Amino acid sequence: MSVFPQLALKPEVRDHLHSVYTHHEVVSEVGKDEAERAFEALLSCLSHPPMFTCVRASTHLHPLRDIQHKLQQHITQQISSHEGRGSPAVIHTHSHLPDVLLVPVHGPRCVDSLDSEVIVGAQCGNAVLRGAHVFTPGVLSAPKFMKAGDVVSVFSDIDGKCTRGAKEFQGKKVFLGNGVSQVERSEIFCSDGPNKGLAIRMTEPLYQSPSFDGVLTEDVFLQNLPSVVVGHVLGPRPGERILDMCAAPGGKTTHIASLMRNQGTVVALEKIKSKMEKIIQNAKSLKLDCIKAYCYNSIQAVSSNITHECSADGPPFPEESFDRILLDAPCSGLGQRPNMSCGWSLKEVCSYQPLQRKLFTTAVRLLKKGGVLVYSTCTVTLAENEEQVAWALKTFPCLTLEPQVPHLGSGGMRGAGLSHDHRKLLQRFRPELFWAEKSHTLSSESLQHHASSDTIGFFIAKFMKR
Repeated sequence: MSVFPQLALKPEVRDHLHSVYTHHEVVSEVGKDEAERAFEALLSCLSHPPMFTCVRASTHLHPLRDIQHKLQQHITQQISSHEGRGSPAVIHTHSHLPDVLLVPVHGPRCVDSLDSEVIVGAQCGNAVLRGAHVFTPGVLSAPKFMKAGDVVSVFSDIDGKCTRGAKEFQGKKVFLGNGVSQVERSEIFCSDGPNKGLAIRMTEPLYQSPSFDGVLTEDVFLQNLPSVVVGHVLGPRPGERILDMCAAPGGKTTHIASLMRNQGTVVALEKIKSKMEKIIQNAKSLKLDCIKAYCYNSIQAVSSNITHECSADGPPFPEESFDRILLDAPCSGLGQRPNMSCGWSLKEVCSYQPLQRKLFTTAVRLLKKGGVLVYSTCTVTLAENEEQVAWALKTFPCLTLEPQVPHLGSGGMRGAGLSHDHRKLLQRFRPELFWAEKSHTLSSESLQHHASSDTIGFFIAKFMKR
């Protein structure tokens, strides 16, 4: 099933992850061969897109079935208007997530590459694998005489070695599919800088998935399945005051507000202004006006001044100001898919733990007694996940781990000193376990299992403050 090489990592990072996934406690539980197989499957699956694109529906505005019907019509029209992209995918619902729609991703498909090559950056390449077309800022190299209407093959530069404006590239690259150029080469590499328009319309992508750019912006929001699970695990209720500490770009923020039926207050904090403005933009698109976004560093969000009232004036807030808090922490992001290359050093990968603990400490102070704190990451390391839970339980005796509903992932991994009962309460989405299975044949009976298993790598812990 492998089309791309495994996720490329620096040797020191690969060795670090290998030690996590083949820890002696893991080996004692599943055996050395199974542990090694899971690790190799992890690196393989991370370079490929999941089998489903997950779309969160705005059920605070319209019934799920109505949105499903509208999206199905749009995708059918989109496919029929572009020859070569195949038949429209049938959109499915999810039995455990009442606001999720699942669009199958077809691939890898048999597509022959051409002599005329366009090279795109790794980030652009990842987007193409998830159904996007190529826009001009993502193009690094194009044929010398390329003009609008030319059929070209698109490759991703996974090592970041291609010089922008090059006429050809002989470095390490991965084939993504074929498309039709919408512009001349000179329009991409003009002296005034590239415009932001469409450069290559993908007509024969290796992985066929609908493009969701600008699609039904009021009705749907493109969001990974585990990220939707987080909102449900948090369990927001109408009328509550909820804090999203690291909120950009606002997917989880708007989901929380939707689950509250737009009744109550969701405070969203983001320290980078442009990202904070994206939250506001997404809230407006989804017609959610209970969200209050602030450009603020969440570490400093708690006030020691007891006279500071909790109001619309914004942060800092008094202690115990919020009913529920989501800390979707900054992390190494090693669970993101598809991702064909990560050039980070081990020092960079391991640099997030202190920041996460500072944010967590602030969250505990801001949480009301009896309140719920959900901690999540989109990475696969032990240090940023289970080790953080072990630290939190030791550091804050007022916290207890709580069951999660829904619980669609696996339990926590061994190696951080957590008890079996504690690990059962955690939720890890481990796509490598799905990839290590022998068969990926999709049937109606296995659809829900596939959709919940072949996801990004993700981690969730739910605490209550006693």
